[in-house]
Amino acid sequence: MSDQPNQSQEPPKPESNEQHVPAERAADMGSLDAHSELYAERTSGMTASEIRALFAVASRPEVVSLAGGMPNLAALPLDSLSQEVARLIVEQGQSALQYGSAHGVPELREQICEVMALEGISAHPDDVMVTVGSQMALDLVTRIFCDPGDVVLAEGPSYVGAMGAFATYQADVVHVAMDEHGLRPDALRQAIDETHRRGKQIKLLYTIPNFHNPAGVTLAAERRPEILEICSRHGILVLEDNPYGLLGFDGQTHPSLRAQDPENVVYLGSFSKTFASGMRVGWVLAPHAVREKLVLAAESATLCPPTLNQMIVSRYLSTHDWMGQIKTFQEQYRERRDAMLEALEQYMPPDCHWTHPEGGFFVWFTAPEGVDTKAMLPRAVTNRVAYASGTGFYRDGLGSRQMRLSFCYPTPERIREGVRRLANTLNEELELLSTFGSNGQREISGPQAPSPDTA
Repeated sequence: MSDQPNQSQEPPKPESNEQHVPAERAADMGSLDAHSELYAERTSGMTASEIRALFAVASRPEVVSLAGGMPNLAALPLDSLSQEVARLIVEQGQSALQYGSAHGVPELREQICEVMALEGISAHPDDVMVTVGSQMALDLVTRIFCDPGDVVLAEGPSYVGAMGAFATYQADVVHVAMDEHGLRPDALRQAIDETHRRGKQIKLLYTIPNFHNPAGVTLAAERRPEILEICSRHGILVLEDNPYGLLGFDGQTHPSLRAQDPENVVYLGSFSKTFASGMRVGWVLAPHAVREKLVLAAESATLCPPTLNQMIVSRYLSTHDWMGQIKTFQEQYRERRDAMLEALEQYMPPDCHWTHPEGGFFVWFTAPEGVDTKAMLPRAVTNRVAYASGTGFYRDGLGSRQMRLSFCYPTPERIREGVRRLANTLNEELELLSTFGSNGQREISGPQAPSPDTA
């Protein structure tokens, strides 16, 4: 018998470089993502901001955006800043453009301590770590404290970027009710008791005590010691996020939670609202042992924050009247807040309610019964006004009647016009509801990733 192959057989086909995807797997690839089976389980809850897609349209100049929390950078002394940045490169370029420490530039950490002293905080620069915005600090704190299934208590509503960080590490968010005076201690006790009855471990209380994002309210002074005592008694670490604390419209600053309980509060700060958001310079102040772990986590995430950005912020603090600049921001934002509140009072239909912030960027608005602000948003954009719908600020599907209105960026005239357009849209929505009725309960969406729309 010959060892030669049968000449009648077809020669073997050349191998393809393309890998075969099983049909059953291809059917599951609704997103056409060939790597869908490789993703970690923790990515399952990650979704884009539900309003992000609309803001390609909402960013057009004819649309009044009352959505994004963007600071008014037109108030900054850009000419003198540009000169200082140029001088920095000439004088310290070898350092400014080089790798740095994950801990942060020492001079800036000392200056941060001076900034925090305005809120009654006594801190050592060694316990301050500079971060790429306070969003990075949120991520790092969650990473070192939360295992999958752990519970984070947070005000309802709460900052969407924080909830995105908690979701990434598979922590469960339990909302705690607020009123016009901020987080309610009785609701905090109830949330703790109910969570413990379910056998869940609570790791953190995440709170924005001053000029809350998105609610606009401020935690009453008399409630602060009580909330700290409750958390200390139950072994819950307090995560205090305070980007707006120096932006009170009466010029007054509120003593921070960290000042009242240094051992059980991790404090997050940022220059995004009091200087420039694009610099992405924030910080975390933590008890020494916690700070050590945060530095290690930061090294694995970014190696080091941008040295140039830190040195620019440090140069700004040392060469400019930054407290006078904050006063300018306070005056401008107060004027914009007043324009929004007056317009809401003038144009909005009955049965609408809204908060009256004493500082910060935001008004939290509640529409009449039956209105779904997420469903109404495309129609609002068609009417050339945009807002952030309330559902994005909850993890449990609430907020369908609410919206966040931002007054920090548009001029007072644009704010008034935007509120007028929004009121017209809302009246149209109420007419539709009167004619056709409500569409019923909307579908609950997952936790969202932060974006400039919701910052």
